[in-house]
Amino acid sequence: MGILLATLISLILYMIGAGIIAAVSSVSTGRVLKFALGLFIFGYIVMAIVNYFVMPAVTVPNMLLINLITAIILLPMLLFVLKPKHFMEKKVVTPLAGMYGLGLIILVVSIITSFTVLDNANNTITVHEEPEAEPLSKDETPITVAPEFARNKIQKAMSVVPNAQFYDLGKLQVQQVGDEIVYVAPVEFSSFWKFIRGKEIAGYFTISATDVNAQPSFEEEPMEYTNSSYFHKYVKRVIYNQFPQYIQSGDAQLEVDDDGKPWYVQTIYKPMHITNKPNLDALRVVVIDPVTGDMNAYQTDEAPAFIDGSVSSEMASVTNDYFGKYIHGWLNSMFGKRDVKLPNESGTESGVTPMFDENGDMFYFTDMTSPKENVDSALGYTLINARTGELTYFGGEKNNGIMDSDGAKQIVNKEFPEKKWEGSMPVLYNIDGNPTWVVNVLDPNGLHKQYAYIKADDSDFVVFGDTANAALESYRMALSQDSGNAEATDETVTESVQGTVDRVQISSTEQGQMVQFLLEDDTTIYTVNSSKVPLAIFLEQGDHIDAEAQLMDNETATIEEMEIEGLTE
Repeated sequence: MGILLATLISLILYMIGAGIIAAVSSVSTGRVLKFALGLFIFGYIVMAIVNYFVMPAVTVPNMLLINLITAIILLPMLLFVLKPKHFMEKKVVTPLAGMYGLGLIILVVSIITSFTVLDNANNTITVHEEPEAEPLSKDETPITVAPEFARNKIQKAMSVVPNAQFYDLGKLQVQQVGDEIVYVAPVEFSSFWKFIRGKEIAGYFTISATDVNAQPSFEEEPMEYTNSSYFHKYVKRVIYNQFPQYIQSGDAQLEVDDDGKPWYVQTIYKPMHITNKPNLDALRVVVIDPVTGDMNAYQTDEAPAFIDGSVSSEMASVTNDYFGKYIHGWLNSMFGKRDVKLPNESGTESGVTPMFDENGDMFYFTDMTSPKENVDSALGYTLINARTGELTYFGGEKNNGIMDSDGAKQIVNKEFPEKKWEGSMPVLYNIDGNPTWVVNVLDPNGLHKQYAYIKADDSDFVVFGDTANAALESYRMALSQDSGNAEATDETVTESVQGTVDRVQISSTEQGQMVQFLLEDDTTIYTVNSSKVPLAIFLEQGDHIDAEAQLMDNETATIEEMEIEGLTE
């Protein structure tokens, strides 16, 4: 239906031109209409084939451009057929030239409008502003597996797929299935001939997005309507036939419901006015059954509950542009640049990085930087709700002037030059009141090696760890031991501790002298920085202490205040 409609609209200007020729040409009207109809049928067949493969959205700029092209080709052909030796008849050419000129003017106006509408683009998004994100609780671990690593693992498991030679691995999509956050990736046909022979893909893989030790699992779910199918089984074409007046955002992504059944999900939008620029206040999402091709369209926030990303990552990237780059319109983004914030492009999907909050809701993360050259500090960051499209900007004092995501990756890259390990998927978290970059460390083959926690306002404050929990605990310990980090423990609760010292050890670190000790009948390892309690370096076995300590989950604690009987009293 969509292809037939687009083809019919593509020939409107030709039909108007044919009417002009019939009205003013010296050739009889009957003869003009006869040949015009023949060329119309020819043009309709050709444009139907073109539209079948190109699938232009039925929008003003697209249809106007196609009409101009078809009219410029077909109308001269009609004139030549009617009067081969005198087809450039002045009384015919003049009105046709006027028609072409009018169409071209409208096309130029449409192009100019595509820039001027950006003056109001910011009004099409819902924006909330917060000074900073809530701190992580001590039970939360701010880590997801980098998609490069997940893809690498799945690639090595492709041999479990029936007729694996037919397929390549498709696009990874992160989502929450049950209580687990996983990557979902379909297998896709590797070529046209593999599609002809295979007819349907075999299924999809899942792998944990939070556990680097997890192994991929393959689920056999045959699917006919996919991103790599051809002809009437191609997902984008199936959606286009039903919704030709909408523009599709990126490629359809696979999401899995609670029963393990896969569905293709595609964000679509109608443009603003006579442009192709998306109206972010009116996004929709199409959910298509890859077995039958049946589909339904929803408002993005009304999609079935199992769908986490009804707003595509491509649309999230556009939202960041509307919010930051075009906050005062297109001209301001080019000249003056008042209040302009540019989204960094360090994300894993179209410049953004998917992440989940404590409620299981998915957001797209992006840090914003200054348009000024040679500035590598962030102005803040955005989180875009992947179902509603609402944008929250965190631009408080703590998030202003910190290093940006590119800077965080560079710190990791410079740490392991001989191994060529690199930082991937930097995400900014609030850890105990401190903006912190959490970065995956991958080797050149995409294999996970470590995690890096980088204090965003201090490029020298970096902690690496082999596991997520170990890196987080080490980072929190380093924060509490840093004498210059007055805010490290403001967000936590301390407890009173009393007892007799059983063992003592003193060591020197970059943060100063550290005194670690055990108390009798207590297996907790207590640590105190001598800059906080100078007399702690004289602590001995048998001393009685009275302290305020911040307790960790791994039977360690840091001392905030301490009195030593006989020394500090």
